[in-house]
Amino acid sequence: MSESAVPFVASTLAVPPPSSGIGWLDEARRENLAAFGEAGLPDTRVEAWKYTALRALSQRSFIHGDAQAATRDIDPEAFALPGLDGPRLVFVNGVFRGDLSDLSALPAGLALRPLSQALAQDAEPLRFALARRYKERGDAFAQLNAAQAVDGVVLRVAADAKIDVPVRLVFVGVAADAELAWHLRNVIELGEGAELTLVEQHVGSGNARQLGTLVADVVLRDGARLQHIVAQDASADATLVHRHALQLGARAQALLHVLELGGALVRHDLQADLVGNGARLDTRGVFVPRGRQHIDTQLAIRHQALNTTSDSTWRGVADGRARGVFRGAILVAPGADGSDARLNNKNLLLSGSAEIDTKPELEIYADEVQAAHGATVGQLDERALFYLRSRGIPLAEARTLLTAAFCRAVLDDLPNATLREHLASLLAIRLPV
Repeated sequence: MSESAVPFVASTLAVPPPSSGIGWLDEARRENLAAFGEAGLPDTRVEAWKYTALRALSQRSFIHGDAQAATRDIDPEAFALPGLDGPRLVFVNGVFRGDLSDLSALPAGLALRPLSQALAQDAEPLRFALARRYKERGDAFAQLNAAQAVDGVVLRVAADAKIDVPVRLVFVGVAADAELAWHLRNVIELGEGAELTLVEQHVGSGNARQLGTLVADVVLRDGARLQHIVAQDASADATLVHRHALQLGARAQALLHVLELGGALVRHDLQADLVGNGARLDTRGVFVPRGRQHIDTQLAIRHQALNTTSDSTWRGVADGRARGVFRGAILVAPGADGSDARLNNKNLLLSGSAEIDTKPELEIYADEVQAAHGATVGQLDERALFYLRSRGIPLAEARTLLTAAFCRAVLDDLPNATLREHLASLLAIRLPV
């Protein structure tokens, strides 16, 4: 462990893992915390963290949990979405808020509750997800989450159930008297042939100088279909590390749309294993760091079965002294014949001091595979700017129009038109000017 990591690691280790009274869970928490303490925070010599330095974070210490989160005044308009009035779970600074949530009329086939309640009532079905030990050098925040998370979301859709209303998971960060750390764990499972639209929101207000970690395990059984929208607009002072790990069974389909807009330092690990024949994953994402923001997206897709498909389109825009990072790694494993994997990442730099590091990776160990990947970093098309200006559009407005069109491409195939327009408006507000 490096000396620079001591303040953060020491303050974290000073908080023992919470006791659940469940033997296998408490053991997993202790082992993950011990692994975190032994390795500390990863530095840039770890390949997965090559472009994201944690030196500043390593010098900070955080108070674990917010004792006043249950009573903090929250305006529901902060996370309102037009036309989406279905079930929702709301967490404020990592604490479940029943008064802001809505579980009053769950559709048949949908089970939705806080993780804390699920553990108290019947913990055994969660054992596979929560007993995991993270051992990779770059898994420090997953280890920390596994050791300290006492709440989160448990969502299950029964086999063949078609949930026709979107389910919302809302994570709100608000200012407190001290710098806070909170950790949430989500366990999501769609049964065979089930269908669900899931909207995940991260919103912030005030000077919310906090560290939040969120780890989600998402399992799609054979033939299941998931539409998952992640709209991240955390507080400008927040550090957020979130990980989504997806597993797709035979003929399962997942369509993900990701907007990374807020936060001071944001890291998103998106991992997908296509383990069933004919599984398909489509990802669409955009990250728009401004000022001195740092947004790091790590996409890893592993084709492990016959005739699987992945199609990923990502956009990045940075201005000021902001930095964006995108790694898109595709692995076609031995025996995954007939796989079709495509990844495209295009990026815009709107200032001379902005930086975007993009790293596409492709490994193929199977036969009869179709694969394509590419990445570009550039500036706005001068010819397009000239055309718009020749039509009387001022330069600033022309730049904004082109940037918005460049980013909005990732939303074009979002089926819900109302949600699509709302997210486009949110994106337009947050785009660098």
